[in-house]
Amino acid sequence: MKYEAVIGLEVHVQLGTRSKLFCACPTRFGCPPNHNTCPVCLGWPGSLPVLNEKALRLAIKVGLALECRVAERLKFDRKNYFYPDLPKAYQISQYDMPVNGRGRLKIEFKDAAGSTQIREIGITRAHLEEDAGKLLHEGIRDGSLVDYNRAGVPLLEIVSEPDLRTPAEVYAYLVSLKSILQYLEVSECNMEKGELRCDANVSIRPEGQTSLGTKAEIKNMNSFKAVEKAVEYEIERQVNAVDGGERIVQETRLWDEAKGRTFSMRSKEEAHDYRYFPEPDLVPFTISRAQVEEIRKTLPELPEIRTLRMIRDYSLSDYDAFLLAQEKPLADYYEACVAAKANPKLAANWIFSELKALLNERRLAITESPVSSGDLAGLIRLIEDGTVSGKIAKEILPEMFETRKSAEAIVKDKGLVQVTDASLIEALADQVLAAHPKSVADFRAGKAQALGFLVGQMMKESKGKMNPKLANEILVKKLNVGC
Repeated sequence: MKYEAVIGLEVHVQLGTRSKLFCACPTRFGCPPNHNTCPVCLGWPGSLPVLNEKALRLAIKVGLALECRVAERLKFDRKNYFYPDLPKAYQISQYDMPVNGRGRLKIEFKDAAGSTQIREIGITRAHLEEDAGKLLHEGIRDGSLVDYNRAGVPLLEIVSEPDLRTPAEVYAYLVSLKSILQYLEVSECNMEKGELRCDANVSIRPEGQTSLGTKAEIKNMNSFKAVEKAVEYEIERQVNAVDGGERIVQETRLWDEAKGRTFSMRSKEEAHDYRYFPEPDLVPFTISRAQVEEIRKTLPELPEIRTLRMIRDYSLSDYDAFLLAQEKPLADYYEACVAAKANPKLAANWIFSELKALLNERRLAITESPVSSGDLAGLIRLIEDGTVSGKIAKEILPEMFETRKSAEAIVKDKGLVQVTDASLIEALADQVLAAHPKSVADFRAGKAQALGFLVGQMMKESKGKMNPKLANEILVKKLNVGC
């Protein structure tokens, strides 16, 4: 029997506020354990929560970008469960009146055949809630330690509809969502700091069936690739189990990155298990349409619109524009490079190939690049005006990384100006033709690739300084004379 996977994602995003959701404690990362705490986030008797207005505005901003229905009236609820990382024994969240209702997210991905596909994934809701603390188990023989610095940190939980079908779609969804969040500047989305976390709900059903199967929730994934691999494994596990006559049980499973598998953690809770009820210390309140429209005016140009504009303004391919626009810092760097008079297509090629390769080697982000957008534009201009060849430029860029000098300065210091004097190129062409009579005969016999070899020899003899276009033209002229 053939099966179809049904996947829904729950993404928790830490909102970029300086203080927690219901108190004034800082949200700074890396502080000593239990340093950023107070009676409110520790749940001391008599302490009262006060909603962080900026967190609410950021949540609405995300909802508008995802085309969600922003609620006019909302409230907070208590989600009750007992766990050592939850100091109040309940979490302040939102149940039946979330700040953001249904929305959508468009994704672009490659299917199994390698074709580009575009799909629209439904957003069920995006609601505010406070984070829990962090348990530390490693190195502790008897028991665990708990750090409440994260308790009360503002989170926005973005819940998708079960519209995803493949691991590739899951990965594309996460990349697209992160891109929008970074464009909105609502979060840095650093997974290593816990600012972006994802749980995946996975089930299978026979192809053609519309009812949902029994789902397993997967946790403990620390990268988008890990989410993709965990979903892929879980689909295969469930298919093999059903084919083997087993019954899938609803449970929470953890992803083991080292072993590349999921394993059972506990049975999955239902909503009624949490005994939700309205938070008595936070009264329901309304948000005016005027307030929502004021926030809407702060929305930036989002990735989808930027992609279309870059295709139109710079004549980029759909794929290149999409890749550039997905990462706001990368798109900003590219557009600054073009603004500094770099050829748009050459700039895209150099950023994707040479620049990103050097950044990856050094594990640097584009924002940490030792070569500024203006300096890369300077190198590209030297290629365009014939001052240096592309080969020499590839040797200049690593030196720009190491020295932080401009391309112009390195060319001047090392005498790397490209040879464009026709008489010098002709003399070298004669020398190369005389040294390689077999290649000359091959070209005249119709073997076009022999010309590439001869041009390569000229570039080698000139140590890459020869203008390859002129070298090619002069060689062809000389070779055809003897035909």
